[in-house]
Amino acid sequence: MANTVDYFEIGTPDAAASTAFYSDLFAWEIGPPEGPAKYAMVQGGEGGLWDTSAMGGANWAIFYVHVEDVQASIDQAVTLGASIAIPFTDNGQLYFAHLVDPMGNRFGIWHPKPE
Repeated sequence: MANTVDYFEIGTPDAAASTAFYSDLFAWEIGPPEGPAKYAMVQGGEGGLWDTSAMGGANWAIFYVHVEDVQASIDQAVTLGASIAIPFTDNGQLYFAHLVDPMGNRFGIWHPKPE
């Protein structure tokens, strides 16, 4: 499963407008925002829609790569010229980070926490 693109995410400061747009465009089922991060699951977990209004209002549409070791992947990406948009984060269920490649493209990496 390592190094496989298997999730996407949309960050938006206007979650209601983004939900309406993507629901209408692709007929995606987008659940209600949950928790303090106001995160909504898309298509039952194929992706997510993150309300960024409380954290600066950034916009993004990114893919996530499932990696073996999030911190090691961050370190390697930085060595290769990437910058960190969201640092190593433990959200309780998984570890993740957002990086920006040397060309300016944002992407995510993640790994589930051991049970």
